[in-house]
Amino acid sequence: MEKLKQRWGLKSNFQVFIILTVFAITGSTAAYIAKPILSYLGITKDVMHPVFFWILYVLIIFPIYKVILVCVGTLFGQREFFWNFVKKMMKNMGMGFLFPKEKKQENN
Repeated sequence: MEKLKQRWGLKSNFQVFIILTVFAITGSTAAYIAKPILSYLGITKDVMHPVFFWILYVLIIFPIYKVILVCVGTLFGQREFFWNFVKKMMKNMGMGFLFPKEKKQENN
């Protein structure tokens, strides 16, 4: 637990518990929501090769996961942590251009 607290800059074990809970809820929910979206689009295992189905399934899960992560994190009072986590994840995936650099305000 101490390594996670240091790595994520957390103050308490309870905060670590909350964050791990949010990750669990989000992963399960994103996987649950992706299947009906694919079937609504007419994409099923019966219609296409299983490899292509799973590739599309994962591609659908990525944006859903990020949105749900911030929403559920906000409900658990950890919006700032998860918003920063999503931004970092997007930057690591080469999509940092979606988040313009924040300008530091000078005090006059």
